[in-house]
Parts: sequence; C-alpha cells; structure tokens
Amino acid sequence: MKLLTHNMLKSHVKGVKDGYPLRLSASKVELKEVTFNADFVVRMLDRIVWPVLRQTAIEIGQGDNLPTDIPADAATNEEFLRAMHHVLLEVLVLEGELECPETGRKFPIKKGIPNMLLDEDEV
Repeated sequence: MKLLTHNMLKSHVKGVKDGYPLRLSASKVELKEVTFNADFVVRMLDRIVWPVLRQTAIEIGQGDNLPTDIPADAATNEEFLRAMHHVLLEVLVLEGELECPETGRKFPIKKGIPNMLLDEDEV
C-alpha cells in the first residue's frame, strides 16, 4: 500500500463520525523506485492532507526530509516535489495494519493490500 492510498482511506465502521486518519503500523516496508513525474505530484498537492502524510512518513522512518508545512513555492520546488514523490509513490507498506481512530478497529495489510472489509455488525 502506498502512502498516497493511506492518505485517502478512512474507516466506515457503523457509528464512526470521521474515521480519519487511520493509524498506520507497518511491520514490513519496501522502497521501490518510480519514475519522477512532477506534474502528477503537483496535481496531488490539493488532494493530500499534508500533516497526515508527513506524520505517517515520519512514523515509518521515511519522512526525515519533509518540511513541517508545504512550501509556498511547492509547485516549482523540485527538491520538495521529489521528497513528496518519494513518500507518495516509492514507499510501499507490505505488511502491517490500519487502526480506526474512533473505534480501534484494526484492518490488516497483507502483501501491500489493506483489507477494509467490515463484519456484518459493523455495516
């Protein structure tokens, strides 16, 4: 699972009001090089919740070079765009779990795929 995916997931367990952000516990992380595409990263700037992305990257050991805030010149700042590209697209969580912040419900991640299926009583 890429951190781009994590940044957009939320819990839909019955009774949950927001369910975002899911806490990520990663037990196996892999880095996979992906061709840099500045245009794609720029398009993601408005869709990403930056504090969540940054904190999650730091918690799994991949966010040391990320600034606290998105720089004013983000769309033209190649150093920032490359750092964002790395955490969004090159960091893969292969094993771990996601936890709902409201209920504590845990969703496993296996072979890079988060299982967000709910039990009958959670729908």
